[in-house]
Amino acid sequence: MVSSDFDKNRVHKIAKDGMTDLIRLIAENHEASQPFYLLDLATIERLMNKWNNSFPNVKPFYAVKCNSEPALLTKLANLGANFDCASLLEIDTVLSLGISSNQIIFANPCKAISHIKHAASVGVNLTTFDSKLEVDKIKKWHPQCHLLLRIKAPRDSGSLRPLGKKFGVLPEEIEPLLHYACNVVGLKVVGVSFHVGSIAQDTRIYREAIASARTVFDVTDYLGIPKMQILNIGGGFRSTQLFEEIATVVNEAVQDYFPEPNLTIIAEPGRFFPETSFTLVTHVIGKRVRGEKVEYWIDEGIYGSFRPTLYNSCFVGMKPLSVKASEESCQICESTIYGPSCDSLDAVAVDINLPELQLDDLIVFYNMGAYSKCAGTKFNGFDMLSTPTYLVSTNSS
Repeated sequence: MVSSDFDKNRVHKIAKDGMTDLIRLIAENHEASQPFYLLDLATIERLMNKWNNSFPNVKPFYAVKCNSEPALLTKLANLGANFDCASLLEIDTVLSLGISSNQIIFANPCKAISHIKHAASVGVNLTTFDSKLEVDKIKKWHPQCHLLLRIKAPRDSGSLRPLGKKFGVLPEEIEPLLHYACNVVGLKVVGVSFHVGSIAQDTRIYREAIASARTVFDVTDYLGIPKMQILNIGGGFRSTQLFEEIATVVNEAVQDYFPEPNLTIIAEPGRFFPETSFTLVTHVIGKRVRGEKVEYWIDEGIYGSFRPTLYNSCFVGMKPLSVKASEESCQICESTIYGPSCDSLDAVAVDINLPELQLDDLIVFYNMGAYSKCAGTKFNGFDMLSTPTYLVSTNSS
Protein backbone atom coordinates (compact mmCIF):
# COMPACT_ATOMS: atom_id res chain seq x y z
CA MET A 1 0.00 0.00 0.00
CA VAL A 2 1.51 3.35 -1.06
CA SER A 3 1.18 6.20 1.41
CA SER A 4 -0.71 9.31 0.33
CA ASP A 5 1.53 11.51 2.53
CA PHE A 6 3.60 13.38 -0.04
CA ASP A 7 5.94 15.38 2.18
CA LYS A 8 9.11 15.74 0.08
CA ASN A 9 11.27 15.00 3.14
CA ARG A 10 9.52 11.70 3.83
CA VAL A 11 10.97 8.47 2.46
CA HIS A 12 8.30 6.37 0.72
CA LYS A 13 9.19 2.69 1.12
CA ILE A 14 7.81 0.68 -1.77
CA ALA A 15 8.34 -2.53 -3.69
CA LYS A 16 10.33 -2.19 -6.90
CA ASP A 17 7.19 -2.77 -8.95
CA GLY A 18 5.29 -0.15 -6.95
CA MET A 19 6.97 2.83 -8.57
CA THR A 20 4.26 3.32 -11.21
CA ASP A 21 1.50 3.49 -8.61
CA LEU A 22 3.51 5.97 -6.55
CA ILE A 23 4.13 8.16 -9.60
CA ARG A 24 0.41 8.31 -10.36
CA LEU A 25 -0.45 9.17 -6.76
CA ILE A 26 2.14 11.92 -6.55
CA ALA A 27 1.03 13.32 -9.91
CA GLU A 28 -2.55 13.52 -8.65
CA ASN A 29 -1.54 15.36 -5.48
CA HIS A 30 1.45 17.34 -6.75
CA GLU A 31 1.00 21.11 -6.62
CA ALA A 32 1.06 23.21 -9.78
CA SER A 33 1.25 20.14 -12.02
CA GLN A 34 4.99 20.64 -12.48
CA PRO A 35 7.62 18.00 -13.25
CA PHE A 36 9.18 16.18 -10.32
CA TYR A 37 11.96 13.76 -9.50
CA LEU A 38 12.03 10.53 -7.54
CA LEU A 39 15.30 9.64 -5.79
CA ASP A 40 15.65 5.99 -4.83
CA LEU A 41 17.86 5.94 -1.75
CA ALA A 42 18.04 2.14 -1.82
CA THR A 43 19.73 2.33 -5.21
CA ILE A 44 22.38 4.61 -3.71
CA GLU A 45 23.01 2.00 -1.01
CA ARG A 46 23.32 -0.78 -3.58
CA LEU A 47 25.74 1.27 -5.65
CA MET A 48 27.91 2.08 -2.64
CA ASN A 49 28.08 -1.64 -1.87
CA LYS A 50 29.06 -2.26 -5.48
CA TRP A 51 31.77 0.40 -5.26
CA ASN A 52 33.20 -0.97 -2.02
CA ASN A 53 33.23 -4.53 -3.35
CA SER A 54 34.95 -3.51 -6.58
CA PHE A 55 37.26 -0.87 -5.11
CA PRO A 56 37.92 -1.92 -1.49
CA ASN A 57 40.99 0.32 -1.31
CA VAL A 58 39.68 3.37 -3.20
CA LYS A 59 37.90 6.11 -1.26
CA PRO A 60 35.13 7.78 -3.31
CA PHE A 61 35.01 11.57 -3.35
CA TYR A 62 31.64 12.12 -5.01
CA ALA A 63 31.73 14.85 -7.70
CA VAL A 64 29.13 17.32 -6.44
CA LYS A 65 28.85 18.98 -9.86
CA CYS A 66 27.04 15.91 -11.19
CA ASN A 67 24.02 16.31 -8.91
CA SER A 68 23.92 18.41 -5.74
CA GLU A 69 20.54 17.26 -4.43
CA PRO A 70 20.87 17.60 -0.61
CA ALA A 71 19.21 14.24 0.10
CA LEU A 72 21.70 12.54 -2.22
CA LEU A 73 24.70 14.23 -0.59
CA THR A 74 23.45 13.39 2.89
CA LYS A 75 22.88 9.75 1.96
CA LEU A 76 26.34 9.44 0.44
CA ALA A 77 27.94 11.04 3.50
CA ASN A 78 26.11 8.60 5.76
CA LEU A 79 27.45 5.76 3.63
CA GLY A 80 31.03 6.98 4.06
CA ALA A 81 31.65 9.00 0.91
CA ASN A 82 33.78 12.13 0.75
CA PHE A 83 33.22 14.96 -1.73
CA ASP A 84 34.88 16.53 -4.76
CA CYS A 85 33.95 20.21 -4.99
CA ALA A 86 34.88 22.61 -7.79
CA SER A 87 33.70 25.96 -6.45
CA LEU A 88 32.89 28.05 -3.41
CA LEU A 89 29.18 27.27 -3.73
CA GLU A 90 29.73 23.52 -3.94
CA ILE A 91 31.93 23.66 -0.84
CA ASP A 92 29.26 25.59 1.07
CA THR A 93 26.55 23.19 -0.13
CA VAL A 94 28.43 20.25 1.36
CA LEU A 95 29.35 22.07 4.58
CA SER A 96 25.74 23.21 5.08
CA LEU A 97 24.75 19.56 5.53
CA GLY A 98 27.05 19.15 8.52
CA ILE A 99 29.78 17.40 6.55
CA SER A 100 33.35 18.09 7.67
CA SER A 101 35.73 20.16 5.56
CA ASN A 102 38.21 17.29 5.94
CA GLN A 103 35.93 15.27 3.67
CA ILE A 104 36.33 17.69 0.74
CA ILE A 105 38.87 17.93 -2.04
CA PHE A 106 38.81 21.20 -4.00
CA ALA A 107 39.38 19.40 -7.29
CA ASN A 108 39.47 22.30 -9.70
CA PRO A 109 42.95 22.98 -11.11
CA CYS A 110 42.11 26.65 -11.78
CA LYS A 111 40.35 28.51 -8.99
CA ALA A 112 39.33 32.13 -8.52
CA ILE A 113 41.22 33.89 -5.74
CA SER A 114 38.00 34.46 -3.80
CA HIS A 115 37.33 30.71 -3.89
CA ILE A 116 40.84 29.88 -2.69
CA LYS A 117 40.49 32.34 0.19
CA HIS A 118 37.13 30.83 1.09
CA ALA A 119 38.56 27.30 1.08
CA ALA A 120 41.26 28.48 3.47
CA SER A 121 38.72 30.12 5.76
CA VAL A 122 36.57 26.98 6.09
CA GLY A 123 39.42 24.48 6.34
CA VAL A 124 39.35 22.79 2.95
CA ASN A 125 43.03 21.86 2.76
CA LEU A 126 43.41 19.61 -0.28
CA THR A 127 43.31 20.84 -3.87
CA THR A 128 44.65 20.22 -7.38
CA PHE A 129 46.82 22.37 -9.64
CA ASP A 130 48.36 22.24 -13.11
CA SER A 131 50.06 25.61 -13.65
CA LYS A 132 52.69 27.93 -12.18
CA LEU A 133 50.15 30.72 -11.69
CA GLU A 134 47.92 28.42 -9.64
CA VAL A 135 50.90 27.67 -7.41
CA ASP A 136 51.43 31.40 -6.88
CA LYS A 137 47.77 31.96 -6.01
CA ILE A 138 47.73 29.11 -3.51
CA LYS A 139 51.02 30.24 -1.94
CA LYS A 140 49.60 33.72 -1.35
CA TRP A 141 46.07 32.86 -0.26
CA HIS A 142 46.19 29.31 1.17
CA PRO A 143 49.82 28.35 1.88
CA GLN A 144 48.89 25.52 4.29
CA CYS A 145 46.94 23.69 1.59
CA HIS A 146 48.17 20.29 0.41
CA LEU A 147 48.36 19.87 -3.36
CA LEU A 148 47.82 17.15 -5.93
CA LEU A 149 49.49 17.66 -9.31
CA ARG A 150 46.89 17.18 -12.05
CA ILE A 151 48.49 15.40 -15.00
CA LYS A 152 47.03 14.91 -18.46
CA ALA A 153 45.99 11.32 -19.04
CA PRO A 154 48.19 9.88 -21.82
CA ARG A 155 45.18 8.93 -23.93
CA ASP A 156 41.71 10.19 -23.09
CA SER A 157 40.22 9.45 -26.50
CA GLY A 158 38.79 6.33 -24.91
CA SER A 159 36.14 8.39 -23.11
CA LEU A 160 33.00 10.02 -24.44
CA ARG A 161 34.07 13.49 -23.27
CA PRO A 162 37.86 13.91 -23.00
CA LEU A 163 39.18 16.52 -20.56
CA GLY A 164 42.87 16.59 -21.45
CA LYS A 165 42.68 19.59 -23.76
CA LYS A 166 41.73 21.82 -20.84
CA PHE A 167 43.23 20.16 -17.75
CA GLY A 168 46.49 18.49 -16.76
CA VAL A 169 50.21 19.10 -17.15
CA LEU A 170 52.12 17.56 -20.04
CA PRO A 171 55.01 15.14 -19.36
CA GLU A 172 57.68 17.76 -20.09
CA GLU A 173 56.04 20.20 -17.66
CA ILE A 174 56.00 17.89 -14.65
CA GLU A 175 59.55 18.24 -13.35
CA PRO A 176 59.88 22.04 -13.60
CA LEU A 177 56.43 22.62 -12.09
CA LEU A 178 57.08 20.26 -9.18
CA HIS A 179 60.46 21.90 -8.57
CA TYR A 180 58.85 25.33 -8.55
CA ALA A 181 55.95 24.36 -6.29
CA CYS A 182 58.01 22.45 -3.73
CA ASN A 183 61.60 23.69 -3.84
CA VAL A 184 61.10 27.31 -4.87
CA VAL A 185 57.73 28.27 -3.39
CA GLY A 186 57.71 25.74 -0.55
CA LEU A 187 54.25 24.21 -0.91
CA LYS A 188 53.41 20.59 -0.06
CA VAL A 189 52.61 18.48 -3.10
CA VAL A 190 51.35 15.24 -1.60
CA GLY A 191 50.14 13.33 -4.63
CA VAL A 192 49.03 13.03 -8.24
CA SER A 193 45.61 13.40 -9.83
CA PHE A 194 44.34 12.50 -13.28
CA HIS A 195 40.99 12.14 -15.02
CA VAL A 196 40.59 9.96 -18.11
CA GLY A 197 37.45 11.85 -19.19
CA SER A 198 33.74 11.52 -18.67
CA ILE A 199 32.16 8.13 -19.43
CA ALA A 200 35.22 5.96 -20.00
CA GLN A 201 34.73 3.38 -22.73
CA ASP A 202 38.21 1.84 -22.91
CA THR A 203 39.52 0.22 -19.73
CA ARG A 204 43.14 0.48 -20.86
CA ILE A 205 43.23 4.25 -20.44
CA TYR A 206 43.19 3.81 -16.66
CA ARG A 207 46.26 1.58 -16.68
CA GLU A 208 48.10 4.01 -18.93
CA ALA A 209 47.25 6.93 -16.65
CA ILE A 210 48.31 5.04 -13.52
CA ALA A 211 51.64 4.23 -15.19
CA SER A 212 52.10 7.95 -15.91
CA ALA A 213 51.33 8.79 -12.30
CA ARG A 214 54.09 6.40 -11.25
CA THR A 215 56.65 8.43 -13.19
CA VAL A 216 55.60 11.55 -11.28
CA PHE A 217 56.07 9.78 -7.95
CA ASP A 218 59.56 8.77 -9.11
CA VAL A 219 60.48 12.34 -10.06
CA THR A 220 60.07 13.41 -6.43
CA ASP A 221 63.10 11.32 -5.42
CA TYR A 222 65.21 13.03 -8.07
CA LEU A 223 64.07 16.48 -6.92
CA GLY A 224 64.51 15.75 -3.24
CA ILE A 225 60.80 16.21 -2.53
CA PRO A 226 59.10 14.25 0.29
CA LYS A 227 57.45 11.08 -0.95
CA MET A 228 53.93 11.49 -2.27
CA GLN A 229 51.09 9.80 -0.42
CA ILE A 230 47.94 10.17 -2.55
CA LEU A 231 46.90 8.82 -5.95
CA ASN A 232 43.67 10.28 -7.31
CA ILE A 233 42.33 8.18 -10.20
CA GLY A 234 39.57 10.67 -11.08
CA GLY A 235 36.23 9.64 -12.56
CA GLY A 236 34.68 8.34 -15.76
CA PHE A 237 32.69 5.55 -14.08
CA ARG A 238 29.13 4.45 -14.82
CA SER A 239 27.23 1.71 -13.01
CA THR A 240 27.31 -0.63 -16.00
CA GLN A 241 29.01 -3.96 -16.66
CA LEU A 242 32.09 -2.05 -17.84
CA PHE A 243 32.57 -0.76 -14.30
CA GLU A 244 33.64 -4.20 -13.09
CA GLU A 245 36.16 -4.44 -15.94
CA ILE A 246 37.54 -0.99 -15.14
CA ALA A 247 37.89 -1.93 -11.47
CA THR A 248 39.87 -5.05 -12.38
CA VAL A 249 42.21 -3.05 -14.60
CA VAL A 250 42.69 -0.31 -11.99
CA ASN A 251 43.33 -2.72 -9.13
CA GLU A 252 45.88 -4.68 -11.16
CA ALA A 253 47.63 -1.50 -12.31
CA VAL A 254 47.88 -0.18 -8.76
CA GLN A 255 49.43 -3.47 -7.64
CA ASP A 256 51.92 -3.34 -10.51
CA TYR A 257 52.96 0.31 -10.28
CA PHE A 258 52.34 1.23 -6.64
CA PRO A 259 53.50 -1.58 -4.36
CA GLU A 260 54.10 0.82 -1.45
CA PRO A 261 51.79 -0.10 1.44
CA ASN A 262 50.91 3.36 2.77
CA LEU A 263 49.48 4.86 -0.42
CA THR A 264 46.06 6.52 -0.15
CA ILE A 265 43.97 6.00 -3.29
CA ILE A 266 40.95 8.18 -3.98
CA ALA A 267 38.57 8.67 -6.91
CA GLU A 268 36.03 11.25 -8.07
CA PRO A 269 32.98 9.30 -9.25
CA GLY A 270 30.15 11.49 -10.47
CA ARG A 271 27.40 9.84 -12.51
CA PHE A 272 28.14 6.41 -10.98
CA PHE A 273 25.92 7.11 -7.97
CA PRO A 274 23.04 9.35 -9.11
CA GLU A 275 22.52 8.43 -12.77
CA THR A 276 20.29 5.40 -12.24
CA SER A 277 18.96 6.59 -8.87
CA PHE A 278 16.80 9.43 -10.20
CA THR A 279 13.57 9.23 -12.18
CA LEU A 280 11.98 12.31 -13.79
CA VAL A 281 8.22 12.57 -14.23
CA THR A 282 6.90 15.08 -16.78
CA HIS A 283 3.42 16.12 -17.90
CA VAL A 284 2.05 16.41 -21.42
CA ILE A 285 1.15 20.10 -21.73
CA GLY A 286 0.44 20.21 -25.47
CA LYS A 287 -0.29 18.03 -28.47
CA ARG A 288 -0.49 18.42 -32.24
CA VAL A 289 -1.47 15.76 -34.79
CA ARG A 290 -0.08 16.00 -38.32
CA GLY A 291 -1.25 13.11 -40.43
CA GLU A 292 0.03 9.94 -38.85
CA LYS A 293 2.59 11.76 -36.70
CA VAL A 294 1.96 13.19 -33.24
CA GLU A 295 3.90 15.98 -31.56
CA TYR A 296 3.85 16.48 -27.80
CA TRP A 297 5.03 19.28 -25.53
CA ILE A 298 6.13 18.45 -21.99
CA ASP A 299 7.07 20.65 -19.03
CA GLU A 300 10.81 19.84 -19.21
CA GLY A 301 13.38 20.28 -21.96
CA ILE A 302 16.96 20.92 -22.99
CA TYR A 303 17.17 24.08 -20.90
CA GLY A 304 16.33 21.97 -17.86
CA SER A 305 16.96 18.33 -17.07
CA PHE A 306 17.68 17.30 -20.66
CA ARG A 307 20.77 19.46 -21.04
CA PRO A 308 22.96 16.33 -21.43
CA THR A 309 21.24 15.53 -24.73
CA LEU A 310 23.18 18.44 -26.22
CA TYR A 311 26.43 16.61 -25.44
CA ASN A 312 25.37 13.09 -26.41
CA SER A 313 25.77 12.00 -22.78
CA CYS A 314 22.18 11.15 -21.93
CA PHE A 315 21.27 7.49 -21.37
CA VAL A 316 17.58 7.83 -20.73
CA GLY A 317 14.88 5.21 -20.54
CA MET A 318 11.32 6.37 -21.21
CA LYS A 319 7.83 5.21 -20.27
CA PRO A 320 4.55 6.94 -21.22
CA LEU A 321 1.94 6.77 -18.50
CA SER A 322 -1.72 7.72 -18.58
CA VAL A 323 -2.87 9.44 -15.43
CA LYS A 324 -5.46 6.67 -15.06
CA ALA A 325 -4.33 3.11 -15.78
CA SER A 326 -7.73 2.30 -17.30
CA GLU A 327 -7.13 4.86 -20.05
CA GLU A 328 -3.89 3.44 -21.45
CA SER A 329 -3.92 3.65 -25.26
CA CYS A 330 -2.95 0.76 -27.52
CA GLN A 331 -2.54 2.92 -30.62
CA ILE A 332 1.15 3.41 -31.46
CA CYS A 333 2.13 6.62 -33.25
CA GLU A 334 5.37 8.05 -34.59
CA SER A 335 5.98 10.85 -32.13
CA THR A 336 8.22 13.78 -31.27
CA ILE A 337 8.56 15.25 -27.78
CA TYR A 338 9.33 18.95 -27.43
CA GLY A 339 10.32 20.92 -24.36
CA PRO A 340 8.36 23.98 -23.20
CA SER A 341 10.64 26.76 -24.43
CA CYS A 342 10.33 28.85 -27.60
CA ASP A 343 13.59 27.43 -28.97
CA SER A 344 12.88 25.15 -31.94
CA LEU A 345 15.90 23.08 -30.95
CA ASP A 346 14.22 22.23 -27.66
CA ALA A 347 13.36 18.65 -28.60
CA VAL A 348 13.72 15.82 -26.10
CA ALA A 349 13.05 12.93 -28.51
CA VAL A 350 12.38 12.87 -32.26
CA ASP A 351 10.57 10.27 -34.39
CA ILE A 352 10.00 7.66 -31.71
CA ASN A 353 7.07 5.28 -31.30
CA LEU A 354 4.69 6.03 -28.43
CA PRO A 355 1.13 5.09 -27.54
CA GLU A 356 -1.15 8.05 -28.10
CA LEU A 357 -1.22 10.37 -25.09
CA GLN A 358 -3.60 13.06 -23.91
CA LEU A 359 -3.26 16.35 -22.05
CA ASP A 360 -1.90 15.87 -18.49
CA ASP A 361 -0.73 12.33 -19.19
CA LEU A 362 2.76 11.55 -17.93
CA ILE A 363 6.04 10.65 -19.59
CA VAL A 364 8.48 9.08 -17.15
CA PHE A 365 12.22 9.26 -17.83
CA TYR A 366 14.66 6.93 -16.10
CA ASN A 367 18.41 7.30 -15.46
CA MET A 368 18.02 11.05 -15.04
CA GLY A 369 20.38 11.72 -12.14
CA ALA A 370 23.57 12.81 -13.91
CA TYR A 371 24.16 16.40 -15.02
CA SER A 372 20.43 17.00 -15.39
CA LYS A 373 18.74 19.32 -12.91
CA CYS A 374 22.08 20.84 -11.91
CA ALA A 375 22.59 22.05 -15.50
CA GLY A 376 19.12 23.60 -15.75
CA THR A 377 18.41 27.25 -16.45
CA LYS A 378 15.60 29.79 -16.22
CA PHE A 379 15.56 30.39 -19.97
CA ASN A 380 12.22 31.72 -21.24
CA GLY A 381 11.06 32.04 -17.64
CA PHE A 382 10.83 28.29 -17.06
CA ASP A 383 12.50 27.72 -13.70
CA MET A 384 13.88 24.23 -14.09
CA LEU A 385 16.04 24.64 -10.99
CA SER A 386 13.02 24.42 -8.68
CA THR A 387 11.88 20.96 -9.79
CA PRO A 388 11.15 19.09 -6.52
CA THR A 389 12.50 15.69 -5.53
CA TYR A 390 10.53 13.01 -3.67
CA LEU A 391 12.40 10.34 -1.74
CA VAL A 392 11.72 6.64 -2.14
CA SER A 393 13.38 3.44 -1.02
CA THR A 394 12.65 0.43 -3.19
CA ASN A 395 12.84 -3.15 -2.05
CA SER A 396 14.90 -4.99 -4.67
CA SER A 397 13.32 -8.37 -3.90
